[in-house]
Amino acid sequence: MSVGSIMEKRAKGGGLRRIETGHRASETRTWPAALLAALSLLIVPAGAAAQTKAGTTIGAFVGIEPSARIGAMGNAGVAIYDGIQSIYYNPAALGPASQIALQFTHGFWFADISYDYAAVLLPVRGWGSFFGSLMALNSGDIDVRTVDQPLGTGERYTAEDVALSLGYGREITDRFGAGVQVNYINETIFHSSMHVVTFNIGTVYRLSQTGLTLGSSLSNFGTHGRFSGRDLAIQYDNDPNRFGDNSSLPGEQLTDDFPVPILFRVGVTWPRQLGNDSEVLLAVDAFHPSDNTESLSLGWEWLWKEALAVRAGYQTLGQRDSELGLTAGLGLRGALGQYRFQLDYGWAHHTTLQETHRLTFVLGL
Repeated sequence: MSVGSIMEKRAKGGGLRRIETGHRASETRTWPAALLAALSLLIVPAGAAAQTKAGTTIGAFVGIEPSARIGAMGNAGVAIYDGIQSIYYNPAALGPASQIALQFTHGFWFADISYDYAAVLLPVRGWGSFFGSLMALNSGDIDVRTVDQPLGTGERYTAEDVALSLGYGREITDRFGAGVQVNYINETIFHSSMHVVTFNIGTVYRLSQTGLTLGSSLSNFGTHGRFSGRDLAIQYDNDPNRFGDNSSLPGEQLTDDFPVPILFRVGVTWPRQLGNDSEVLLAVDAFHPSDNTESLSLGWEWLWKEALAVRAGYQTLGQRDSELGLTAGLGLRGALGQYRFQLDYGWAHHTTLQETHRLTFVLGL
């Protein structure tokens, strides 16, 4: 669901109607060639010209990335293959999991809109790994305003979105992993709602023993959805020029169905050891969305003594009319008794709307 427009629908014969909310092996020889080939794949789609289709889809809230760590790296996460925070970007990241993990994210979004995400990762020895998540976006209470009553009618409504996901993945070989995820998506505004079912698939391939990794994923392909509910109920007069018949027949406006934004990602990550105490991770992702133009995202992470991380990135480079840009963040890793934890903060710049912030807490059991 895009900010500033909770629902876009077209009543039959009525044109487009918008409801505004007011809120809003020989590796040393082979991996350079493989890297060049992968980067060429990234660069080609970024230069292609296309017409933007922004605002033509529903359920756009599923595009809000729930990882403060990867969000701070420009959301270049399709080839990051090392934890529960990577699964949103690529379900193949389920493959190497070896312990139960929990993730909780809170996003400080535009116009006091609340964003929350919770996930659990459950590896099963010999079977692979299973995953479940819940994403929720809520506008809070909004005054109902009309042309006749611009200061409010006394009623209040809420726009809220929910996405429930279940996934499975495993490592097919010591270098190749794959995963799949099914998503149930629901949008509700006042007394009307819509729901769809979509799927995500992803693969990861380690190009070298040093960690160079190529990843790809296809997210949110599936059914279309349309809104229904008592807010679309009307009283209908079949013949306004005829007297004596029933001029208040119950009726309902039918809306067109719309797709969820489909996103294809492909990217590479390259970790490099800088010494005994630190390492750096470089990431590049290319995006081909169904509702916008192609773009690139870049990110890096510096990790010191497996405890402190500093991150930065740039997202949607080359996208037409992009509102996004620089990202940055910090991370802290440690132990709580026998459990490992990770606390991450991510900041993202927005051109027109206010900047956004994410906090993510991960606990390994």
